[in-house]
Amino acid sequence: MTRKTSAALLLIDLQNSFFHEDGQNYYRESGAVLPALRQLLSRARAGRRPVIFVAERHRPGLDDFEETKVPAHCIDGEFDSALVDGFAPQGSGEFLLPKRRVSAFHSTDLDLLLRELKVDSLVIGGVKTNVCVRATVQDGFSLGYRCHVVCDAVNSNRAHLAAASLEDIERYFGWVASLEEGLGILS
Repeated sequence: MTRKTSAALLLIDLQNSFFHEDGQNYYRESGAVLPALRQLLSRARAGRRPVIFVAERHRPGLDDFEETKVPAHCIDGEFDSALVDGFAPQGSGEFLLPKRRVSAFHSTDLDLLLRELKVDSLVIGGVKTNVCVRATVQDGFSLGYRCHVVCDAVNSNRAHLAAASLEDIERYFGWVASLEEGLGILS
C-alpha cells in the first residue's frame, strides 16, 4: 500500500544576517540559492502548500548558550534577524517560526504545527547546509518526517562541509532532491 504524503515547504534562515551584504554572517555564495528558493516558494503558493519560514531569533540580554561557540547573532528586532526581502509569510497557510537553536524542531512548536497541518513530507531550502539545515533534517527524520533537501536551494560558506552534510543526509536522514524534484513534490 502506498502512503499518501502531504508536503510543506520549510525555508531555513533566509535572513539579512546571511543574505544581505551588511549582515554579520553574510557570505557571497548565499545569494546563489535565491533563484531556486523563489521557484520553490512560488510553486508552494500556487499549490496551496503550507510554507514555514524559520528564522533564527535570539533574545537580547539573555545568557544564550550558542554564544559559547559563536558570537551573538540574529538578535530579535535587529537588522540581521529580519527575513531577506521577498521572503515573508503571506496569508493563511504561511507561518513564521522563530528558533533559538540550530534545529528548527528543537524547543519550538514546529512538530505540533506540522501535525496540525497533517504534513508528513518537507521540502527544505535555506542556509547553512552543514549547520541549521542538517540539524533540522536530522531531528525531522527522527520524528518521522520525510525530509527532501533541494540541493540547488541550500549552501554554506564551507563548501566541503555542505557536500559532506548532503552526503550524510542522503545516506542516513532524508533525501537530496534536484530543484525539479522539489518542485514536483510541491505540485
